[in-house]
Amino acid sequence: MTRSEVVLVLNAGSSSLKYQVVRLPSGEELLGDHVERIDRGGWDAAFREVVAAIGAAGLSDGLTAVGHRVVHGGERHTGPTLLDEDVLVDIEDLGRLAPLHNPPAVEGIRRALAAYPDLPQVAVFDTGFFTDLPEVATSYAIDHDVASAEGIRRFGMHGISHEYVAGRAAEVLGRDLQDIDQVTLHLGNGASAAAVRHGRPVETSMGLTPLEGLVMGTRGGDLDPGVLLHLLRHGGYDADRLDDLLHHRSGLQGLAGTNDFRDLVAAIDAGDNRARLAYDVYCHRIRKYVGAYLAVLDGADAVVVTGGVGENVARLREDALAGLDALGIEVDADRNREAGGGPAVISAPSSRVAVVVVPTNEELAIARKVAELVGD
Repeated sequence: MTRSEVVLVLNAGSSSLKYQVVRLPSGEELLGDHVERIDRGGWDAAFREVVAAIGAAGLSDGLTAVGHRVVHGGERHTGPTLLDEDVLVDIEDLGRLAPLHNPPAVEGIRRALAAYPDLPQVAVFDTGFFTDLPEVATSYAIDHDVASAEGIRRFGMHGISHEYVAGRAAEVLGRDLQDIDQVTLHLGNGASAAAVRHGRPVETSMGLTPLEGLVMGTRGGDLDPGVLLHLLRHGGYDADRLDDLLHHRSGLQGLAGTNDFRDLVAAIDAGDNRARLAYDVYCHRIRKYVGAYLAVLDGADAVVVTGGVGENVARLREDALAGLDALGIEVDADRNREAGGGPAVISAPSSRVAVVVVPTNEELAIARKVAELVGD
């Protein structure tokens, strides 16, 4: 990139639309906000609100490109990709693997193409960072022919965030990214872990879909597949009911009746036993993955915590990483409590493994990838 770029980044969720206008190469955020509670028919109004805000800020004429966060790119789309109708059809089709994420991305893309038809528009895929995972990590131990025919493998998600925070953590620690090993934890309503060796991922918790791995807001993560067979055979469930159970009525929502971490903590403090169990299961699963990934990496230099929950809930960070002293992980209670806003090291001075809180910035990461692709 040899010239200034002003990139509009769109991140369309199931009921929200985040946007940010970023100037590069400085990374300056010129405008940013989000529209919430978008129902199925409300995308036109939401997008008009975004376009109006950009116009009111005097930024419409200065835009040079539009970037879109897309969760699942499948096997075909492994890097930032210029959007056309064929790519859009692929993204739409991959909605079968990411039904909460790809369909709203398509809604945002179609409206952005109509609003800014003369600008290059680029899809940046969450799965892209994990494209070159080792085969031992991508392979499920099922019939090889079935897996090949159906494209069943681990893809991994939240890659934009994992890649960004791994790089920022190295900077915070004053280390070369190519010289350190990290376990990165993206903890939000969606949650995932990754083992990152010398800047490249070697394992991650999400799989073919965003359902596997850590406990999440409404998704339960790891689950014995026999549970699904049992519900199909004996519980009166069909595929649609299972889909609803796994995507909307599991995780914290299933265990405690809420997927809002603030409400969960308040319920715990009020003595709610279901909320306490949900919290403990959430922490246990994180701890289990951290231990497993330390084994995969043969030790790590850092554990990096990010995401809406990871960045903002100090007690969760302390509780989830408690009891790992023998593995070299010690969280300093005072440092942890005081962390907020920018990146912060929260490990004790005696900790062999640094614990770092890094606010993620997927929009900046996307804007950079877009500028690299479309810039001079």
